Amino acid sequence: MLENSVLSQGYGSIAGIDEAGRGALAGPVVAACVMLNPGQIPAGINDSKKLTDKRRRELYDRIMEQALAVGVGAVEPVIIDNINIYNATKLAMKKALVNLQSPPDFLLIDAVKLYDISISSISIPKGDERSVSIAAASIIAKVYRDDVMITYADRYPEYRFSSHKGYGTAAHRDALQKYGPTELHRFSYSPVRECMRDGNQGHNPEKNSRNHIGCSETRKPAPGQGPETY
Repeated sequence: MLENSVLSQGYGSIAGIDEAGRGALAGPVVAACVMLNPGQIPAGINDSKKLTDKRRRELYDRIMEQALAVGVGAVEPVIIDNINIYNATKLAMKKALVNLQSPPDFLLIDAVKLYDISISSISIPKGDERSVSIAAASIIAKVYRDDVMITYADRYPEYRFSSHKGYGTAAHRDALQKYGPTELHRFSYSPVRECMRDGNQGHNPEKNSRNHIGCSETRKPAPGQGPETY
């Protein structure tokens, strides 16, 4: 376990950071930062992509109950379009770190490098497969974001966001072509741009603009652990 290697270097507390929603065509990118209790790590934590929805939600609850600290950060589509998804992912990760109740001594980060933070850290390719802390963060970020998209499904039932969570499935792309984009869509992503190019202006035909939707509308973490959105 990577955590043991870090602890052997003299660091006290360790947190893992991961994101969810980076490749989606709609919805926010969400990051979570999790500091597990070394003496109380829930069994079964794994890369969220390898778990069923039911198992992820079971582990989500156990992580929230047993972790020393959990922080979540979200960045909305309008900001993703303005600063690009890579920078938006880093911003979400920084907000997750800020929202952590107590700062760790060391950060394990999945794939992304965060240079402008004051905490020692390392970027780990496929970190959610190699670090239990990053895997825990992947579960928190995934379940949190899924619940955001499920809430938005009520606003745009024709898109069935509760099914694909904003990712580019065939059904989602078909809905894009039929109904046009919403304010939840990422206009900088090529499938959405192509839909606009075809003349389908969607729910905001006048200026191709959208209302600013706050991801905080569907806060999932316990009080004091919700994200600041942009």
